[in-house]
Amino acid sequence: AGPLLIGGAPGSPYTRKMLAVLRYRHLPYRFLTPPEVARRGLSWAKVPLLPTFWLPGTQGDRVPVTDSTPLIRLFEERFAGRAVVPPDPATAFVDALLEDYADEWLTKVMFHYRWAYDADIDRAARVLPHWRGLSRPDEVIAEASAQFAERQIGRLGVVGSSAATAAIIETSYPRFLDALNAHLREHPFLMGARPGAADFAVYGQLTQLAQFDPTPMAITLERAPRVYAWVSLVDDLSGVEPSDGDWTPADEAPATWRALLTELGRTYVPVMLANARALAAGRDEVVAEVDGARWTQRAFPYQGKCVRWLREAYGLLTAADRTRVDTILHGTGCEPLINEEIES
Repeated sequence: AGPLLIGGAPGSPYTRKMLAVLRYRHLPYRFLTPPEVARRGLSWAKVPLLPTFWLPGTQGDRVPVTDSTPLIRLFEERFAGRAVVPPDPATAFVDALLEDYADEWLTKVMFHYRWAYDADIDRAARVLPHWRGLSRPDEVIAEASAQFAERQIGRLGVVGSSAATAAIIETSYPRFLDALNAHLREHPFLMGARPGAADFAVYGQLTQLAQFDPTPMAITLERAPRVYAWVSLVDDLSGVEPSDGDWTPADEAPATWRALLTELGRTYVPVMLANARALAAGRDEVVAEVDGARWTQRAFPYQGKCVRWLREAYGLLTAADRTRVDTILHGTGCEPLINEEIES
């Protein structure tokens, strides 16, 4: 079938996530910028999210597919070797939980910083449109920049970024940096001595937070230069030679996992649960309490699916593995995500 075709842009955390996965797994691919996608006559998915893969269809055609988490699992099934999903089901659940945190909470942090501060808005508006057509005339780029910034700033409320929630977001990022920095002092990756899907998800968001957007980048460099360096290393792990013994066994969960999971329990968990409850009740507005403060955003159907997928994954564990996961999550605040009633 030839190399995998992936389209995206360097300013997309999920594009960076998947490119790093492909490099690490030694999977042949061709990275297509938007102009190259058009030149090849490929169609974007109905919702043109980045990245998009064009996978072989049943009619010899190429079918556009998005959504990084299911794609990682699909590639695990199709391609052997250098797996990014741990073989221990309990460790794999922790990996999936941390991956979802990065994809669904850290992306709120990234979006907030990028479009809430003048310096960040200016940099994003100046640079990002070039990635959709580097040789376009300056006046076309300038117009695209203005439209892009206006559209993205208008979407801040969709992800939950507002004057009311800014403090929640901006206190959560330094705490996360501290927890990740402490973990990296003892382990090269979240999942041990080899990377899991969570590593690539966190890396993807940090390519922007730690290394592109001026405000969070300054915070990262001041607070956790080790994290900044880690992002650069994870970009290309093709030279890493992993072994089965490199995964952290769930029964030997490090204390640094607990600190990371406790941060999930403070922010990501109450918001994801409130969103799931709003969807179940048919409400458009999500209201949650995070760290004693009020969080509001529009209901987000995809994040409702994420909660369901995590609960289904937990339900598929054996009783013994569920007990091991429960031991890891106990007291972190993550427990309600899998055991609290959603529909009332």
